[in-house]
Amino acid sequence: MVDIDLDNLKTEILDYLNASEFAVFRSAPGTLDAMTLIEWDTEAVPDYRQFLDAARKAGKQMIFFSFREFEESEVDEAMEDLKSLELPREERRDLETRIILGRRHAGSVCYLELAFEHGANFYVYGAQPDWHADFVEAYDEVTALMPDDPFGGDSENLGGYYSNN
Repeated sequence: MVDIDLDNLKTEILDYLNASEFAVFRSAPGTLDAMTLIEWDTEAVPDYRQFLDAARKAGKQMIFFSFREFEESEVDEAMEDLKSLELPREERRDLETRIILGRRHAGSVCYLELAFEHGANFYVYGAQPDWHADFVEAYDEVTALMPDDPFGGDSENLGGYYSNN
């Protein structure tokens, strides 16, 4: 499978939206994270126009649009975390390879999201390239292997220095 080019898709979607009757609200990435989300099945129906057609038929006039660019610092952070772990050579090499591959995508769009509100829910079309999904999976594996408390103490009781006041 070929990775989806979200840089081009972002431009295509914005051109489509600008030529449509929709008002476009440029939201910050992650804005909808605390909301009740119902995700569009982009595997079965990848065409964003069908998602926007559903919004149109639901009587929606505003579409939330956001995207996020992948930053090289994400690779650096993942590598630092990986270096702090004691792992078998093969496991370390596998994770390192998967993480470092993300570096060549620095500056590329790694997530794109369209959404509309209907009732108490947000209906969301989200797209992520395979390379980013693999990076996130590798980094999740690294963080799962890290100690829960990097400071070595009880995070609930910070040595008597935390006040509830």
